[in-house]
Amino acid sequence: MQLTVGVLVASLLAGIVANAGGSIADAVAIVSVLLGLGALSIILGTKFATGGGGVRVTTIVYASLMIVACLGSLGLGDGFGLIFTGGPVIGLACGGIILALMVTAQAGAWFNRPR
Repeated sequence: MQLTVGVLVASLLAGIVANAGGSIADAVAIVSVLLGLGALSIILGTKFATGGGGVRVTTIVYASLMIVACLGSLGLGDGFGLIFTGGPVIGLACGGIILALMVTAQAGAWFNRPR
């Protein structure tokens, strides 16, 4: 579902970039980055059962990037109004929850357990 929503949002952003005078290469770059982040989140989610500390560290970095991107999106003030205001707020909350859960001692014990 996240990948499907990512494709829809990426195509919307590609259309916005194309209408704003951007090139097709800009739109392809945006779509590629968003699809890559969607694939990364799916891979991280599937590796939680078998992964070690690297999965935990990558998840912490991913959540931190999510928080920074959402804060940047909130600060843009791009004129979309309330339609897109909920997205960064929800993303900020999700990123904060993921980050808070990954830095606890229980998460460290989970990822360092013997397999």
